[in-house]
Amino acid sequence: MKKQKVVYRFLPYQGGELHAKKEIPFELKLSSRLLLDELCFNWNKERLEKAINSSIDAGNKEAFMGLSEKYRHFIWE
Repeated sequence: MKKQKVVYRFLPYQGGELHAKKEIPFELKLSSRLLLDELCFNWNKERLEKAINSSIDAGNKEAFMGLSEKYRHFIWE
């Protein structure tokens, strides 16, 4: 039986650098998303509360009614 020869030829790569992406675990993605959602929710709620209080102090009934309608979405349970 004849012996087989294997010849390897290395050619230089002509493209750019390749960077491998590291996959982020699902639990980390979920916990970070929940934390960001809660922070945004609390910030928006506090901002609306300040706007409602300032409209009460100014005596602007139309602004108060509009803001209180938006605020209802934050307090329903």
